[in-house]
Amino acid sequence: MTSATESALLAKVPDTLFIGGAWVESTSGRSLDVQDPATGVVIKTIADASVEDGARAMDAAAEAQESWGATPARVRGEILRKTFDLLQERKEDFALLMTLEMGKPLSEARGEVGYGGEFLRWFSEEAVRIGGHYGANPEGTGRMIVTHLPVGPSFLITPWNFPLAMATRKIAPAIAAGCTMVVKPAALTPLTTLYLATLLEEAGLPKGVLNIVTTSKSGELSSPIIADPRLRKLSFTGSTPVGVSLLKEAANGVLRTSMELGGNAPFVVFEDADLDAAVDGAMLAKFRNVGEACTAANRFIVHESIADEFAIRVTEKVKAMKIGRGTEDGVTIGPLINAAAVKKASDLVDDAVARGATVLTGGSALEGEGTFYEPTVVSGVAAGSDILREEIFGPVLSIITFTDEADAVAKANDTEYGLVSYVFTKDLARGQRLIESIQTGMMGLNVGVLSNAAAPFGGVKQSGIGREGGSEGIGEYLETKYVLTPNPFA
Repeated sequence: MTSATESALLAKVPDTLFIGGAWVESTSGRSLDVQDPATGVVIKTIADASVEDGARAMDAAAEAQESWGATPARVRGEILRKTFDLLQERKEDFALLMTLEMGKPLSEARGEVGYGGEFLRWFSEEAVRIGGHYGANPEGTGRMIVTHLPVGPSFLITPWNFPLAMATRKIAPAIAAGCTMVVKPAALTPLTTLYLATLLEEAGLPKGVLNIVTTSKSGELSSPIIADPRLRKLSFTGSTPVGVSLLKEAANGVLRTSMELGGNAPFVVFEDADLDAAVDGAMLAKFRNVGEACTAANRFIVHESIADEFAIRVTEKVKAMKIGRGTEDGVTIGPLINAAAVKKASDLVDDAVARGATVLTGGSALEGEGTFYEPTVVSGVAAGSDILREEIFGPVLSIITFTDEADAVAKANDTEYGLVSYVFTKDLARGQRLIESIQTGMMGLNVGVLSNAAAPFGGVKQSGIGREGGSEGIGEYLETKYVLTPNPFA
């Protein structure tokens, strides 16, 4: 059952689509239930968009593009800054809403409000820094002008695990660059994005710049939008298989694409590491967001001389974690998003154990309401185990050992993914070597959390293409144009 406070909050969230600056019903007449994963209770029923609704949203974005692209950068930046301010006023609302629809502990949801809000603030400042350059060509026969213009209408597909931050990380740079957009949030956690739209609307975002379509039929709705010749940009965060499929569709229109895909992050602990710092970092890198993060550490690669001590220390901390609904005091592990996620965690642990691994704590799904899986530590994981190959996306910490630096690097790179890595060592020279030898787009060196709105987020190999955040993030929504003029002094 939801409390009176929760019910009052949910009543503020629109249950319709946002198209052309208006809240409208779906032409399909279908509805979509949103559940609290901690209880299985439906907390809100919203519109389930049809293909026709997607076309309406695309029409609105295309119609608004010319005027929005010509809107002064200062105006675009001020809208984002006002939205940031409104978010700070309603931060408790957003934190509770994310806990209700996604399950993360309320303390972590508050952290996401802070993190997600920073994309609004960062890109409000980046909007006025879109530059270019002018100068003579090397031959002196002319003058070169290089400028940057909005890519155009964009289709932004966001995941369920960080409902606010993944929305602001895409929406904010699009607004700052002068791009209109159609946003499709994940069907499991659409409420936060709908509520965010009310803030952008209140902040003065013109009609048609932002359009939101919520749907249970993602592929059916997305394909016609991607095929629309007016669309110029596709941004997706989610699994690698889905990303590959979307890239194939985007190729037909030669769309600009940003893909933030799967991960299999190594967490490497050398024999000289500050073990207390490494253990604290491990808890953050693994169990933040219930382990449901593409940046979550997947494989703990620990030097053989300290592996037993590391396992003892992390197990002690994991045993002390409190499982429950994210709204309860002291809870550090909420539910997984659905039953499929629980089954995946169970299957990965069972496979590791069948190959000789030992469960030091946890290792079971919890019976009763909700989709809970115990925070788990597994040691002695054998090569070839599924848990070393697949993205866990759950509260399971798996430990393997290494002998020397070359062995550590080989094991860290033994994956088709390359999003993020974590390394703990006191050896500065070694740290410098690993920056270049470990194949990931990001690295945490003696830290367990590294995401920041001012930093470029993204990976290599099958973890994706493009970057979000940082000064690089706005460039994903800009085209470069070069002009040559005659030498005015000739």
